[in-house]
Amino acid sequence: MDSKEINAKIQETILEIAKDSKNTEHYHTLANLYSMDSKFDKTISTYESLLEIDSKDTLALVNIGSLWFYNKDYRKAFSYYKKAEDIDPLNYAIFYNMGNVHAELKNFSKSLYYYNRALDLNSPVKDIYNAIARLFYDFENYFETEVYYKMTLALDKNNVLANAGLGSLYMKLADWENALFYYKKIDEFYPGDKEVTACMANALTLMNRKEEAFKYYEEALKISGENYKVYISYAVSKAEFGDIDGAVELYKKAIEETPDLPNAYTLLGNLYSDLGKYDLAQQQYDKLIQINRRDAVAYMSKGNAYYMQNNIEKAMVAYRDAIKTAPDNDEYKLVYLQILDEYIDKKEH
Repeated sequence: MDSKEINAKIQETILEIAKDSKNTEHYHTLANLYSMDSKFDKTISTYESLLEIDSKDTLALVNIGSLWFYNKDYRKAFSYYKKAEDIDPLNYAIFYNMGNVHAELKNFSKSLYYYNRALDLNSPVKDIYNAIARLFYDFENYFETEVYYKMTLALDKNNVLANAGLGSLYMKLADWENALFYYKKIDEFYPGDKEVTACMANALTLMNRKEEAFKYYEEALKISGENYKVYISYAVSKAEFGDIDGAVELYKKAIEETPDLPNAYTLLGNLYSDLGKYDLAQQQYDKLIQINRRDAVAYMSKGNAYYMQNNIEKAMVAYRDAIKTAPDNDEYKLVYLQILDEYIDKKEH
């Protein structure tokens, strides 16, 4: 439904509620319509009105919890899931959702506890295995990550999340062959996915298979959707294979497409710096600082470029700006003190 159709349905449902204000199904319908129309506050208030009629409506409690979860208010989300658990303690979805909350809060033991509770209640096992795999991945237990994703694949060899998870895992472990294998598995049953195509290109780059990598990057660029990330990955690949002009062109395309994102400026600046083109590097770091004046890395990079030009005084100013922006970063302070010592030593001699 388009927005006009949704609004018409909303008005119809509001009239139904006016006729029968105790019918909770109407409230569920209205909340769903508001959700489809991305009206977060009205969705919440509709569910709250429903709970005034039936405080034990588990679905309403779970849905409110999920709304707060997606709004990143994890404490509030958990409080609604907990209310739902008190009413329906054998509902696996409640424990699964509570596991997700604790995963976001980086509470490993509680998250794993709730996922296992969900497994005990005849939950969709593949979903829970994937969630546990992601949990172990986030906590850098890569052996268990692999185990749980493969447990999912033992039940469903074409499971997208498990194949994608293993692709990411093997990229992390620098096992490019296996990463490519699992990305290709996804491509078999979901051909033409932009992100998967770019991931295959990234793996091929790391395997030093230039022509194949470039072929997949070009394919990814033709698939509908934003190209910013593909441009950047392709630029990194071009630079890796020595095509500096091609890399610069792709970074500039990324900036042209999405000028408010920082990565392309940073990487282009670093590329210019590596080439000894410090003035060009400075231009990129200055643009980056214009976007975000609290980007400490930009100030440090700017300082490094000045230092490589033997402009110690300007380097020190940039390093001081980095320290002001990130006062708890001891590495920045150490660099500044080393440069300060060097500056004093030169002055004394």
